[in-house]
Amino acid sequence: MPTVLLSAPYMLPFVDRFRPVFEHFGLELLLPEVRERMEEDQIMRYAGEFDGAICGDDRYTERVMRACLPRLKVISKWGTGIDSIDRQAAAQLGIRIGNTPNAFSLPVADSVLGYMLAFARRLPWMDAEMKAGRWSKLMGRSLSECTLGVVGVGNVGKAVIRRAHGFGMTILGNDVVQIDPGFLAGCNVEMTTLRDLLGRADFVSLNCDLNPTSRHLINAETVGWMKAGAVLINTARGLVVDEQALVDALRSGRLAGAGLDVFENEPLPADSPLLVMDNVLLAPHNSNSSPAAWERVHWNTIRNLLDGLGLDGGQLDQFMQGGGE
Repeated sequence: MPTVLLSAPYMLPFVDRFRPVFEHFGLELLLPEVRERMEEDQIMRYAGEFDGAICGDDRYTERVMRACLPRLKVISKWGTGIDSIDRQAAAQLGIRIGNTPNAFSLPVADSVLGYMLAFARRLPWMDAEMKAGRWSKLMGRSLSECTLGVVGVGNVGKAVIRRAHGFGMTILGNDVVQIDPGFLAGCNVEMTTLRDLLGRADFVSLNCDLNPTSRHLINAETVGWMKAGAVLINTARGLVVDEQALVDALRSGRLAGAGLDVFENEPLPADSPLLVMDNVLLAPHNSNSSPAAWERVHWNTIRNLLDGLGLDGGQLDQFMQGGGE
């Protein structure tokens, strides 16, 4: 009987709902305890025991995948980003990788706008003042008075730009690939260099993939390029930002604030200075939160697993429609 290591934290709480699917296809489940992701050594404990994996941001390195041979055939990632999987090694070892592109563009883009509105209109801080018994009229500003810089104009970046365009913002974009001129003209986006973008933007939204060129893209040097009083928003990957450089910029007052959904180490360590900064808004890697989006990803992740195991994913339709076992 083929065995599946199911470690995706967004599916584990609902695993009983999907058991009939796995049983129908004759699949046995291994269900480890997972808080956020599995590191190398945690996966190694199961090496050689499973034929397929449904994972979150687990560290599937070459070392791990080699140890899992010859059984491991497919790694089905819950969600979009697969930067935690060594894709080159997987290709060399004949291990198939599946994911769900463009899965969470809309809820993530909504989160970015939420951060911008919170900082621009000072909503969390006025709420705190009121609840402390102070009738304080804090100075806010309209988003139409602000410039947004979007680093990474892919699916999420475009969704952020469409929303910002609706608010009348001045929009700058930066990407390593050519962006459709029609989209740029329709949303009045000026593509520019990273340095120019950082120097002009009141809000900087990071929406790029994590790769060797984007790792610590925001660091001590590039933070120095940022406009004084700017706000940094990161809903991409934690390692795009050098957190110590960000903390230093926030402490010095060079940056007015940060909205962070992702971090270098997750869960965020209890001793992180970010936790005690009143100019920082934090979330637990949850900008993808959307029941409708999660539902699509649940089923597509199972389908990718079945395809990778050589099973007929087309039979999933009866389960998706509530059809029985």
